[in-house]
Amino acid sequence: MGLCASKPPPKPNPYARTDVPEYSQPPETTPPPQTPVRTPRRRPFPPPSPAKHLKAVLLRTHGAVKPSGAAINEGEEELDKSFGFSKKFASRFEVGEEVGRGHFGYTCAAIARKGELQGRKVAVKIIPKSKMTTTIAIEDVRREVRILRALTGHPNIVQFYDAFEDADNVYIVMELCEGGELLDSILARGGKFSEDYAKTVIVQILNAVAFCHLQGVVHRDIKPENFLFTSKDESSQLKAIDFGLSEFVRLDQKLSDVVGSAYYVAPEVLNRLYGVEADVWSIGVITYILLCGSRPFWARTESGLFRAVLKANPSFDVNPWPSLSTELKNFVRRLLDEDPSRRISAAQALCHPWVQNHNKVKLTLDILVFRLMKAYMRSSSLRKAALRALSKTLTVDELFYIKEQFALMLPDESGGITLETIKRALKKNATGAAEESSLSGISSTLNDKNATILYRIY
Repeated sequence: MGLCASKPPPKPNPYARTDVPEYSQPPETTPPPQTPVRTPRRRPFPPPSPAKHLKAVLLRTHGAVKPSGAAINEGEEELDKSFGFSKKFASRFEVGEEVGRGHFGYTCAAIARKGELQGRKVAVKIIPKSKMTTTIAIEDVRREVRILRALTGHPNIVQFYDAFEDADNVYIVMELCEGGELLDSILARGGKFSEDYAKTVIVQILNAVAFCHLQGVVHRDIKPENFLFTSKDESSQLKAIDFGLSEFVRLDQKLSDVVGSAYYVAPEVLNRLYGVEADVWSIGVITYILLCGSRPFWARTESGLFRAVLKANPSFDVNPWPSLSTELKNFVRRLLDEDPSRRISAAQALCHPWVQNHNKVKLTLDILVFRLMKAYMRSSSLRKAALRALSKTLTVDELFYIKEQFALMLPDESGGITLETIKRALKKNATGAAEESSLSGISSTLNDKNATILYRIY
């Protein structure tokens, strides 16, 4: 669940799904049936369940996951909860009202008393050290700070300022986004956005996620609660928050731990073998909700919900889908492809005809390109010839994507890309996160083929 600048939830609406968008249904006179494993929430839109519920259902279905060494009970020895952060939080910030609460901490507004931020309002995520009962929990906090520090500066990712600690808490100081959650906007609009406004929202989400993936970071909890508007202005910037479940991932690496939120979880996460593509699935679910006001996958129990997700068969027959553009429906279908190897990447999605001309699109290098280049360079001559033949069947939007990616590789004067141009492109786009993730080592994986690649071959 989101920990950063989310508000206490209002009272729930019924869980029953009908052809009428659920956000616009009137209150029921009788209480809805409760899901046995779900704690009732106070939101008209039932929020996704935390990762512990995902794990509980999967445990009954598949059995336990083999724990890593760090996950074993560590009550026998004292944990080192010293992070090396500054201990001057109390003298530098005056903490105000609480603006959000999650499972492992809470977020407050604060005002900086001194320093570069003096007089400015900020958000402070406060994580009690008493909640850090394993080395994994401690490392999660360290990693969240490293990720925030590395990704800060992107226009669609919350600005990180600094991290502090004292004997009791860790304090993560960030930009205060006062425009509310994307979920609040969904509820205020009755759950239905116009295509144009939905496009503005989705492009900003894709910008943030594509940048994360290029840096080798998978968010793992993409949902409306984890995107905040910077102000109440309808045209204000949208920012990704809450990197508490995020992870560094190397090129071709797969993760197996089950985390995320039930309504937005990808099929491959339930199957315990996934990568950055899982974030794209979650964006597909958000897009579906924005346009029609109901979820693409629904059931009265979480086990039923997971079965629906694994079937991956969202309906495009109910209103308003028949009246929406063909390009939009194709866009959502490609985001919700059950096969992650076929699913469009976040960077590819920014080149899709539905969004490619939007003024907020910020094209970025796609980590998928390096994976494909690596495979191509190590292929036999016969396979290379076959791939070149298949390239003649590419669609217009696929060719647009390839052309844009080639340009981002910084081709030399001859119009080709070499190992050196690839290194320059990586250096230009890399952040500190790249040292721990997929960008580190890419050059060495391509080093065995130092030939120039012209656009026609690329």
